[in-house]
Amino acid sequence: MLKQTLQQKLLQKLSPQQIQFIKLLQVPTVSLDARIKEELEENPALEDGSLTNMNDPVEEYPDHDPDENFENKESDFDEEFSVDEYIQEDDYNDYSTNYGSDDDEDRKEIPIAVQDSFFESLQNQLDLLALSDKDYLVGQQIIGSLDDDGYLRRPILSLIDDLAFSQNVIAEETEVEAILKVIQDFEPAGIGARDLQECLLIQLRKKDQNNPIINQAIKVVENYLDEFTKKHYDKIEKQLGVNSEELKDIINEILKLNPKPGDSGASAGKQLHIIPDFHITNNDGILHLTLNGRNAPELRVSRSYQEMFEHYEKAEKTDKKMKEAVQFVKQKLDSAKWFIDAIKQRQQTLLKTMNAIMEYQYDYFLTGDERLLKPMILKDIADKIEMDISTVSRVANSKYVQTEFGTFLLKSFFSEAIQTDSGEEVSNKEVKKILEECIANEDKRKPLADEKLTEILKEKGYTIARRTVAKYREAMNIPVARLRKEL
Repeated sequence: MLKQTLQQKLLQKLSPQQIQFIKLLQVPTVSLDARIKEELEENPALEDGSLTNMNDPVEEYPDHDPDENFENKESDFDEEFSVDEYIQEDDYNDYSTNYGSDDDEDRKEIPIAVQDSFFESLQNQLDLLALSDKDYLVGQQIIGSLDDDGYLRRPILSLIDDLAFSQNVIAEETEVEAILKVIQDFEPAGIGARDLQECLLIQLRKKDQNNPIINQAIKVVENYLDEFTKKHYDKIEKQLGVNSEELKDIINEILKLNPKPGDSGASAGKQLHIIPDFHITNNDGILHLTLNGRNAPELRVSRSYQEMFEHYEKAEKTDKKMKEAVQFVKQKLDSAKWFIDAIKQRQQTLLKTMNAIMEYQYDYFLTGDERLLKPMILKDIADKIEMDISTVSRVANSKYVQTEFGTFLLKSFFSEAIQTDSGEEVSNKEVKKILEECIANEDKRKPLADEKLTEILKEKGYTIARRTVAKYREAMNIPVARLRKEL
């Protein structure tokens, strides 16, 4: 049986403009240029103000309060449009420079070194050898099968199958292994190894074989690699019949080797350049916050679209085609206004959030001492700037600040509170810093276990469980005491 009911619900929905702002807010500076370029290509009513003639009179969209909620307004064809909504005599440079931007720094170009890639380097070395056509194809197949670390992880039989199917080359296992030995003589040393042990042995055998330390190092890698990785040095001393000083020289020789020979050639291409969103400078004890100039682009509404709108003001408004043209023009003008407003609101939100973080952690930004970081969670900043926690989270998770002592992700300044014996609340960053100092100053022949570190912290007034100490140690990528042991 059908039944009709009337329900009243309270729902919160985001307008398209609010969604656009949220998406722009979480975009990092390095990606903002691409996002603006994409919008400029899609919307002809939006222009890059930096490319226009600075001497021409500039029209700008009317001022809009970025903190005000956007409204999604739908207009009827018969609505009277006013060109004044879109044109206003104003200096648009104010829009892009009122936020403490530093364009001079952003214009600096970062030189990029041009060099052969890891695989190109190996190919060049292969080209210099006098090989038969068949051996050359086998060598190419081996080089193409290496991973980024320079290892050959695929079995020889799989390479033989690949050669048969892709190159129509029938090769024996001994032939492939012979070419592999040739490639293992290439630079950097250790290339073409099938495991870590072979990689280290290739590097050691390229050194002076008359040196007794090299010979002993080869024995350690060949026979006692497991004991070496687990730092069971006493067992190695017994097996080799050497004392601690001699073993120390042998171990140091092994530690000089490169476990990832391919990575050294590819590292230049893997480097990522972080573009900070904010800069904090210390002027005689007074902190000054500026926003990266890339976050304040010079955008404006297109003059030609404004002229179209002016033409409509004088044209006959009963014409159907004219109404359709006006609807299209108004849609593009609205879209341009909304995008510029979203960029402007993004700037203000970034500055508002970062300024609150700077004020909260003022002592830290003056000195760079992590022990001065106060306990701070997202809610603390959200309450301070009267915004939602999710807004602060979007800013903190993707934005960087450059200080006089380094460039940091905003998220790294947030930490939980730990209560000391005196009842004072301190940041867990302070505890991590003390742990790091204790481990850095420990006797490496007898490194401090987690239990001992717990006792040291307790003596300093921080009552923390051993498992928490272990969690902090692992978060700082510090191995357990046994693996920190040195001779």
